[in-house]
Amino acid sequence: MRIRARLDRFARDWIRRRQGPDREAVTLRRGRIYILPTGLGAAFGLMLFAMLLGSLNYANNMGLALTFLLAALGVGAMHACHRNLETLVVRAAGAEPPFAGNDAVFRIALANPGRAPRCDLEAVATGVAHAPLAVAAGGESVFSLRVPTRRRGSIVLDRIEIATRFPYGLFRAWAVLHPAMQCLVYPRPAADSPLPPQAPGLAGCGTKRRGEDDFAGLKDYHAGDPPRHIAWKAFARSDELLVKEFSGDAEALPVFDLADAPGPDLESRLSVLARWIVDAHARGMTFGLRLADGEIPPEPGDAQRRRCLAAIARFDAPAPDVA
Repeated sequence: MRIRARLDRFARDWIRRRQGPDREAVTLRRGRIYILPTGLGAAFGLMLFAMLLGSLNYANNMGLALTFLLAALGVGAMHACHRNLETLVVRAAGAEPPFAGNDAVFRIALANPGRAPRCDLEAVATGVAHAPLAVAAGGESVFSLRVPTRRRGSIVLDRIEIATRFPYGLFRAWAVLHPAMQCLVYPRPAADSPLPPQAPGLAGCGTKRRGEDDFAGLKDYHAGDPPRHIAWKAFARSDELLVKEFSGDAEALPVFDLADAPGPDLESRLSVLARWIVDAHARGMTFGLRLADGEIPPEPGDAQRRRCLAAIARFDAPAPDVA
């Protein structure tokens, strides 16, 4: 096992030195595609060798004909396997940030500029293969690679393989890419945390906003408006999505402050902040965030949730993990 691990490490280092990093979309040319027989292919080769020896020993012409026919089939399968990867275009298609402890989802897009479909393609990351998929002629398919995470900050997908065993499983062709894709990892929300200070007058509880006390009329709905302000009765009458407008002094909008988050260490306090942010978004609240290095003003919506979670994920973050 140690010898195999050393050979595997040597091969990985050699391929990386030979190819370098991949920053943009990569077209798989012949020089980037490697191919070796599988276990089934090795057994097939041994069987052909035994058939050849037997046919020569007994001067069996039919046996020789069958041996050469099967050998030609194997050579054809080798070329078909290699061509199944050739000219494919591989590019990074983004990543989906997870909470720490969940899987980060990296998306890899495969485009097929050729006239023939490409079948039984698989992507391999961190030793785990994605279920095979096919790419239609002139089409594109996307792999979603799941990589485990351990802590907040970020994780880098340093190496992936695009492989195939098409058509008969006798050979495995693969190409190695080094995309250095990076994905944020949000702190895991605390399972049990106290409610944030939100009452008006409490230090650090929020900011005052005018315009949400006395009803002043209706306006058209825009993305990001609080769901609790939607005029559902007016919508039932006119099928028009309207939002209530208010005037006068208003409520205190919560600004979650790291200084208010309890916990024995920074990671625990950031987990509490993450819980407050997730719960506030689930209730449709407008909220902000205050950290030692800056403040995010109160806003509603999912974009605000992502913005705040990204800020606490990057706050004094450790070095990225490499997958």
